[in-house]
Parts: sequence; structure tokens; C-alpha cells
Amino acid sequence: MKAMTLVVGGAVLLLAGCGKEAAAPEPVRPVLSMIVQPQVQASLGRFAGTIQARYESTLGFRVGGRIARRWVDVGSQVKPGDVLASLDPTDQRNQLRAAEGDLAKVQALWINAQANARRQQQLFDRGVGAQAQLDIAQTDLKTTGASLEQARAAVDQARDQLSYSELRTDHAAVVTNWQAEAGQTVSAGQAVVTLARPEIKEAVIDLPTYLAEQLTPDLKFVVASQLDPSINTSATLRELEPQADAATRTRRARLTLANTPNAFRLGTSISVTLSSAVSPRSELPASALLESDGQTRVWIVDPQQKTVSTREVKLLERTPGTVVLASGVQAGERVVTAGVNSLKPGQKVIVDEEDAQ
Repeated sequence: MKAMTLVVGGAVLLLAGCGKEAAAPEPVRPVLSMIVQPQVQASLGRFAGTIQARYESTLGFRVGGRIARRWVDVGSQVKPGDVLASLDPTDQRNQLRAAEGDLAKVQALWINAQANARRQQQLFDRGVGAQAQLDIAQTDLKTTGASLEQARAAVDQARDQLSYSELRTDHAAVVTNWQAEAGQTVSAGQAVVTLARPEIKEAVIDLPTYLAEQLTPDLKFVVASQLDPSINTSATLRELEPQADAATRTRRARLTLANTPNAFRLGTSISVTLSSAVSPRSELPASALLESDGQTRVWIVDPQQKTVSTREVKLLERTPGTVVLASGVQAGERVVTAGVNSLKPGQKVIVDEEDAQ
């Protein structure tokens, strides 16, 4: 009888122990989470480019000849009137000497014609000179005068030709390219040097054709230095080349900068980010989704109770690592981003405040 009592008592104690285990509270789980931050701009890509001058000019000599010397190098800053390059002036000097010799000869003829016309006029006034001789002298004077003007013009032209053997700039600029070297023979008007005006700068990038055809007025361009992305400014599209480059199949875009930081020197490498205004949407890690029974949900953390609950969301876009939600979550809400399959509604969680914000 005592043995039976002991067995029954042990069974009762065993059942009581099982009841206590079943009633044990759910364990508090630590979770990874992030604060929802809706996006109102959709990124269309990032492209490399350079800072260039809006206005560039290519200069050449106004006369032909052999380049004797280049006075400045690429990157040099020049002022109005500075000499960029010079030709061998031998031919121009010889032409000037010849023109000056012709002028001296015509000046001598002009002096002689003046004296002859004056003499014939005096003879005619005293009544001993013939009218025909006077007419001839005056005609010779006019002809010689015209020749004198022609000779003077030839000298002026020869001087100009000599001055054209020096290539000068008429505005402040930066030398960006040389198309000819010292010792090279160039013709009149041939491109020799390219100058850029540094006062107005712009960003230049090459866009894929498919993207260039989809540009809209609400596009936002952010231009940043590749060396220091904190140096940046906004920009607007000023010009888009109508035809794509035959080799790269890209179209060149020129952007007007809202302001020009000092670090944006000519030739500076930049990165340009394109974005477009969109309806508010939220981007989360793909691991935040809980997909079951044909529904797409996420776990929302109650900041007061420190518990979780599910909420259905509308999926807009999915990539291997992220998802974009069109609706279902609000700005500032905290969403669980890992371990979503092991949670239960109402379960208490521990949130690390240093999780991704």
C-alpha cells in the first residue's frame, strides 16, 4: 500500500513539473533591425566625368611657316597679348624689306613728280610753258601719288604678315592642348593650340544612349569630386549631343553647375549621380521579408512594448540583396531585418539601438 502511494505521489509531482514547464514565458530574443527611411528620389546611376570650360577656342597662325618655338606648355595660364608660339620670320622679314624698298623708290618718284608739276605750273603761269606739258606733269603726279599709297599699303601688309608670325591670345585662358610642335611646318589657319576660358566651368559626362533618351526635366544631377565626395554641388542639363559616339554608343552631356567649388579645377575627375523624383518608397534588406501563405509581410517592432507584430506590405522591386516597398511601412518605424522566420506575434525582443538607422 505504501508503495502504491509513493508511485501515485511521484506521478502527481511529475505532472506538476510538466505543467510548470508549459507555462514558462517566451524567451526575449535579440534582433537586428533598422529604421524605415522612405526615399523620394530614385537613383538612375553614377557616371564618371570631368570638369571642363564651357568656352574653348582653337587658334592657328594667320600665315604659313615653320614653328620656331612654343612659349607655353599645356596647363599654363596666359593673359591677353601673351605669345603662345612663333614661326621662323625669315620669309615675312624679306617681304617687309622688299615692300619698304618699293616704297622708297615710289617716294623718290613722288618727290620728282611734285617738283616737275610745280615747275611746269610756274612756266605756265609766266606764259612760257605749254598746257600739254602741264597736264602731263599733273597726271604723272596723280599716278605717282596712287603708286605711293599702294606702296605704303604693301608695307603695312608686310608688317602685319610679320606680326602674324607670332601667335598671341586675345583673352585670359588656360592652354589645354597643342596640335603642333616646334619644327613642324603649318599652313595658314591650321589648328595649333586649344585654349579654355576658366571663368565658366561645367561638368561633362557620357551617358548610355538608352538613358539619354529617357532624360526628363525633373532629373536631379549631383556632381561630386572623386577624390573628396564631400565636395559636391547640384547641376542641370545644359546640352545633350544629338548623336551617339560611333565607338562607345554614348552621348555627351554638358551640365551647368549651381556653384563651382574651388576644388573643381579644369580637368578634375568627378562622379555624377542621376536621380529622379518618385512616389515615396522604402528600401529594406531582402532578409526582412516574411513570405508565407501567398502574403508578403515584415515584422514591426513596437518601441514601447518591445514586441513584434507582422504587417502586410506591397512589394515594388526586388534585387538579390534588397527589396523596395511601395506601401505598408511608415517613416520612422523599426523593421526586423534578420531571423524573421523564428519570431512569433507579440514576442518580446531586444533591439540594439546601434543597428542600422
